[in-house]
Amino acid sequence: MANQVERVGTVERETAVALLGDALAGGYLEADEFTERSAVAYAARTRGELEALVADLPQGFMRARARERRRLRAARGARLGMWAHVASYVGGSLLMIGIWAAVGLGTGAWYFWPVWPILGWGVGLLGHVIPVRAVLSRHTPRTQL
Repeated sequence: MANQVERVGTVERETAVALLGDALAGGYLEADEFTERSAVAYAARTRGELEALVADLPQGFMRARARERRRLRAARGARLGMWAHVASYVGGSLLMIGIWAAVGLGTGAWYFWPVWPILGWGVGLLGHVIPVRAVLSRHTPRTQL
C-alpha cells in the first residue's frame, strides 16, 4: 500500500511514457489510447497511478523491456571499461616515455626500454578492445560506438 501512494517525479513519468511508446510500437496500444494514457502519465502524482497505466500490458513485453535495459547497461559498462583501459594504456605509456627521457637526459643512456612494456601492455589492450568492439558492434547500433 505504501508503494501505491509514493510520489513520483519527472523521471518516473518519462519512463512510463517511454514504456507506453514501446507498447504502441509493439501493437499493444492504439494511437488514441497511447495519447490518453500519456496525458494521464504526465499528470500522475503517485506510483499507483503510473502502475495502473501499464498493468494490462503483457508480462512478456515487460520482461523483454527489462532484458533490453539490462543488455544496454552491460554494453555501456563494457564500453566504459574498454575506454578506461585505453586511457590507462596511453597515460602509462606517456609516463614511461617521460621517465625514459628524464633518465636519458640525466645519464646519457638512450636505450628505448619503454618499447617492451608498451608492446606487452598493447597486446593485452588489443585482447580486451577487439572482443569488446566485436560484441558491441553486433548488439548495438553503430551510432552508439
